Amino acid sequence: MGRAGLNRKTALATLTLAISAEIPDVDVVTLVKGPVVAFACHRGFTHTLLGVPFDAALALALSYLLWRQYLLLSRWWKRRKGLESEQAGEADSPPAPWQLPRWGLLFVYACIGALSHLLLDFTNNYGVRPFWPFYDRWYSWDIVFIFEPLLWVALILGLGAPALFSLVNEEIGGGSRRRQPRGRGGAIMALLFIVALWAVRDFEHRRAIGLLKNFLYEGSPPLRASAYPYLLNPFQWHGVVETSDSFKLLPVDSLSGEVDPQSIGRTRYKPEETPPIHAAKKSHLGSVFLSWAQYPITETEEHSNPGDVYTVHFYDLRYAYPGRPAALTGRVDLDQKLNVVRECFGRSCE
Repeated sequence: MGRAGLNRKTALATLTLAISAEIPDVDVVTLVKGPVVAFACHRGFTHTLLGVPFDAALALALSYLLWRQYLLLSRWWKRRKGLESEQAGEADSPPAPWQLPRWGLLFVYACIGALSHLLLDFTNNYGVRPFWPFYDRWYSWDIVFIFEPLLWVALILGLGAPALFSLVNEEIGGGSRRRQPRGRGGAIMALLFIVALWAVRDFEHRRAIGLLKNFLYEGSPPLRASAYPYLLNPFQWHGVVETSDSFKLLPVDSLSGEVDPQSIGRTRYKPEETPPIHAAKKSHLGSVFLSWAQYPITETEEHSNPGDVYTVHFYDLRYAYPGRPAALTGRVDLDQKLNVVRECFGRSCE
C-alpha cells in the first residue's frame, strides 16, 4: 500500500504501514502465561475495531523512535565526515513533501495498516472478533488458507528487489534526491492480483457450500454446511456438514462439481452430554474453545489411575482435514470429583 502511492505524501509511510500491519500480533506476549491464556487472548483486543487506534498509536510511536534515531545517526555521520557546510546548503532548498514525516497523516496510515491485518485474518478460517468486547462473535470468510503462497509471491514481485534496497533511503527521507519513490505500478498490480485471487476463491467457496447443501443426509437436508480452503488449490475444499446427530466430513471439488468423488468422507457422531464433558466445557479452556470453534466435538477417555480419572479432548472439525493430524486441539483432565486437574491447548497437549 505504501509503494502503491501512500508514500508520495509523507516520509515513513511504508515503514509505518509495515509496523502497524504487524502490531495486532503483539498479543503473542501472552504466551508467557501459558498456551491456554495465549489461546484465550489471541486475536483479542488488538484485532478489534476498538483496538485499531491503539495499534496505530503504538506503531506511530515506534516509527517516531526510529525516525529520531535516524536523525541522530545522520547528524553524527555528517559531523564526522565534515559535511556541515553541505547540510547548511541543503537547508536552503526545502525537501519534497514525501521526504518529511506528517505525523497526523501517518496515524491515519497506521490505522489503515492495522485494518489490513484484520482483513487478512478475516479471509482465513481462524477468524477475528472485530466487535469485541461489545459482541463476542467470531467472523471468518474461510476463502484463504492460513498461509497462501500465491499472495506472498504477488507481494514480493510487486515490491521488487530495487524497492527493497531503496526502502531506507527513500522512505525515511534520507539523501537529497527529489524524484518520486519507485515501484508504484508493481505495487498496484500486486494489490489488484490479491483482490482477484479473493474474488476467485470466494466464488469457488460459495459454489462448494452450495454443492454440500444440495444433498440429503440420512434423508434430511443439512442443518448447516461449511467449506474450508486448502493450500494453493482454489478448487479443493474441506467440507463439514452438520445433521441432527452427526457431522459429515466431505472433500469437495468445486471445479468438477463433485462431493467426495473418491468416497473418503467420514462421519463423526455427536457425543452424549455426560458429566465429565459438562464439567470440561465449564472449564476455562472449554468455555474459550466453544466460543471460538465453529464445529466443536469432544472425546472422553476414562483412566484407572488415582490421579486423572477423565480426559476430555476438544476438536474443531473445520481443522479435521483428511489425512492430517488434528490441529488446534484442547484437553481438560479431571479428577474423580470432576474438578479440573490441568488444561492444555495445541502442542502443549502432546
